[in-house]
Amino acid sequence: MSDDGPAAGAPAAPVAEAGGAAGHGQGGPHNEARPKRISTHSPVIEDIASLTSPRLFTPNPFSRKNTSLDIDDYFTGPRDIQKHSKWPIFLQMHGSILPKMILPLLAIGAWTSLITAISMKVYMLGINSILLTVLGFVVGLSLSFRSSTAYERYNEGRKYWAQLILACQNLGRIYWVHASGRKDVPEEKKDQVKRREVLEKLTAMNLLVAFAVALKHKLRFEPYTCYEDISSLISHLDTFAKVATEEDPDNAQRTFKRPSFFKSVGEYLGVSFAESNPRKSLKKAALPLGNLPLEILSYLAAFTDELALSGRLPVTMHQTMAYNNIISLNDVLTGTERVLTTPLPIAYSIAIAQITWVYILLLPFQLVRVLEWITIPATVAAAYIILGILFIGREIENPFGQDVNDLPLEAYAAQVAAEMDVIASRPVRPSYEWIESKDNHVLWPLSNSGWPVWMNRPEEKIHEAVNHKVLATFHSKRAKEEAIAQGKVHSEKNGHKKVSVEAV
Repeated sequence: MSDDGPAAGAPAAPVAEAGGAAGHGQGGPHNEARPKRISTHSPVIEDIASLTSPRLFTPNPFSRKNTSLDIDDYFTGPRDIQKHSKWPIFLQMHGSILPKMILPLLAIGAWTSLITAISMKVYMLGINSILLTVLGFVVGLSLSFRSSTAYERYNEGRKYWAQLILACQNLGRIYWVHASGRKDVPEEKKDQVKRREVLEKLTAMNLLVAFAVALKHKLRFEPYTCYEDISSLISHLDTFAKVATEEDPDNAQRTFKRPSFFKSVGEYLGVSFAESNPRKSLKKAALPLGNLPLEILSYLAAFTDELALSGRLPVTMHQTMAYNNIISLNDVLTGTERVLTTPLPIAYSIAIAQITWVYILLLPFQLVRVLEWITIPATVAAAYIILGILFIGREIENPFGQDVNDLPLEAYAAQVAAEMDVIASRPVRPSYEWIESKDNHVLWPLSNSGWPVWMNRPEEKIHEAVNHKVLATFHSKRAKEEAIAQGKVHSEKNGHKKVSVEAV
């Protein structure tokens, strides 16, 4: 749309030049076959539709369902919280910490078997069980502290993402509903200017989606822009991450390299030596990566400034709300980074792990004198309980990662995209169009009459009807409560009669 004149908002100018900033949906692989410039006279539906729209054949890049169905989707996450399982909760494996406990439990079983065999066949190694009570209190206190601090971080991370979703909803509504059109536009250019304003608003709303997606990648140490769910959303912006992706593609593609089979199995089983360093791409960066979410906020702030200065956001309260919500997004950015970069102090983590393992390794010595050979399964069962709590606390300490129990950041980003679609799905209509409708039952459930019927009645009749509605609602509620009470009494009487008959 280079023929439309200068852009009215910073992020809006490259809408047509980017070949797809006007809607939320342009997946990376599908962008190659599309034109670089969108015609203003014959727009292609795929270029302006949302990527979350069900009418498109383009897979939703926010969803894990479009990835390959292999062992990755079961033992890595985050887990799809919308998926329903009919298995009893204690039999469910997806989301369980059990895979990472296989090797520790096997080691505990071998250790316990050795101690028990020596005690039963060679020399009794059992000691007084008083140590079990003393150490048990310390271990319980340590695990309680570990679990509470880990869940506090998990809960705080969820609150920040809820704050992000709320701020995006508010900003999307401000841009789409409260931002007015340009004034003093020549008659022959009104249609063109209206189209321009719609595309500007959509571009700004796309940036809200881009902020959520960029924050997700930043929290997972993925600072580049080559990922399918972000590449087309910010392709028209000048950012450090975009430049680094274009000029250092080898390091940018590092996160797409799949580990070997043995390394993958080691990660699933919780072997620390097999775990990859998530900060590897950051350390090997040859160019500055910037801060993509913060740069997106700068574009949003510039667009909001132009709306306010040009008089397109005339209500002062709306201007205040827009700036407050941009500040709220910035608060989410710094808050989530604080949660990510401030784990439990390493001294605590080491001490709690050591205390727990010392307690478990001493269990066979305290149980073998009393339980004899039963010591082996008893110790393994106790280790499963104790280590399970320890490992869960370790897994949810960073709620933004790729573990099964981490927060489903893809789902939150998809929610933002879908809600921007909902807000922008219909043009802003004057209130009289939906208020003065025959389907507007203003006094329902007292009356099914629509707006035109009540408009032809005197004001006194309307007030009288509202008063009657209050009385009718009160009596209806009271009658329902009495009916419920009578039904309970009737049921109790029938129960007493049945008991009496059985007694006779």
